[in-house]
Amino acid sequence: MLFLGVAVALLSTLMSGMVIFIVHRLATESRTATVNGTATEVASLVPRGELRNPIPDQVVPYVQVLDSQRRVIASTENLRGRPPIASFLPANTESERTEVICGKAIPTGECALVVAVQATDNGKTWTVYGAAPSIPFYVDPLLALLLVAGTVIIVGLIIFASYRIIVGYIEPVRLIRAELGHLRPTRLSERVPVPSRSYREAHDLATTVNRTLDQLQAMMERERQFTFDISHDLRNPITAMRTEIEDVLLAPDEVDVVRLGTILLTDLDRLQAIVSDLLILAKLDAGAPTTCEWVDLAELATTECVRRSGKQIICEVAPGTVVKGDPVRLARLVNNLVANAERHASSKVTVRVSREGDDAGPDAGTAVLEVIDDGEGIAPGDREAVFERFVRLAAGRRKDSGGTGLGLPIARQIAESHNGTLTIQDSDRGAHFVLRVPLRSADGGANW
Repeated sequence: MLFLGVAVALLSTLMSGMVIFIVHRLATESRTATVNGTATEVASLVPRGELRNPIPDQVVPYVQVLDSQRRVIASTENLRGRPPIASFLPANTESERTEVICGKAIPTGECALVVAVQATDNGKTWTVYGAAPSIPFYVDPLLALLLVAGTVIIVGLIIFASYRIIVGYIEPVRLIRAELGHLRPTRLSERVPVPSRSYREAHDLATTVNRTLDQLQAMMERERQFTFDISHDLRNPITAMRTEIEDVLLAPDEVDVVRLGTILLTDLDRLQAIVSDLLILAKLDAGAPTTCEWVDLAELATTECVRRSGKQIICEVAPGTVVKGDPVRLARLVNNLVANAERHASSKVTVRVSREGDDAGPDAGTAVLEVIDDGEGIAPGDREAVFERFVRLAAGRRKDSGGTGLGLPIARQIAESHNGTLTIQDSDRGAHFVLRVPLRSADGGANW
């Protein structure tokens, strides 16, 4: 605030100085013109023989006429008996000369603006001096007073307004800081106060903070839900295994080792699948570095189709559909989509790989992987929900009670990590998953 006040005071002083300088210059030029006009008019009387002594009152208070011997031959009454008020001469009779002389040039003893002109007649030369008090640097006391008062008022108003504005902005920020200081993990539902839009920056800050808190709360709720879901999914196979082992301990002689091993291995497979999916999600969330090389998406799809032996798998691929990415993760993506389709299909799964826009100039286009089943399909309102972690629709639970609900979220996250998209589109029957990933460009680079 002190710096602002000093800066405004200096700026106002500079502006006042400029105003005084301009007014002083204009006033000086005006007075010089007046004095010069009077001296020229008196000089014109000499050749005509109309000069009188004393010289009648003029607009300019002081006038003297000197002959070629520098003797005063006429003057205004207030200069009667006084020596010449100046000693300088104009360059010639066609010009005039102006100087400011301080001392005893005029009776008042103040500085005077003196103009010298010459008149000639029959080879004789006369010098006419016209003088008037010079303009002081402040021009006029009233002007100086107005400028000083104006400067003080302007500086005061600016400092006062700045203080009110700064305090008005600081107070909302202080409240925001205080509210943030009281936030705890158990109180994430609280929000900072939002000031009125008149305090635009503070309003935007509070809005941004609240938006961030909304995202933080949503993230914490997702983490809590994630913990709950994973605990539930891990507890089921562990409980089943514990029950089997407790039954064996109660009647060890009646144990069917093959049956027990089969049951335990099934539960262990489910635990292993959950842990494996969680590990992949953790790596994807952390943005862990991966292998990046050229991968033939058509080849991955063909391999996945060949190794499936359950329901009918129809594979329609365009050879040479090359993308850049991690072959292990892309293979996992294709596996998750085909496995999901196979679980929900009635009898048939279609896997199709094609290209879009690959002949459009330097843009290499997009590789498209479609996985279509002939099952019940997914309602439009649930098409985004199936990509959330641990979300399993009722139809999915009926088809396979042992699923983890992580396959599709992992598939979408892998797609996004390759600058691609994974969506569900309309189809005549069943679910229609569509993966789009940038193709290799014509110059050998990836189109992303």
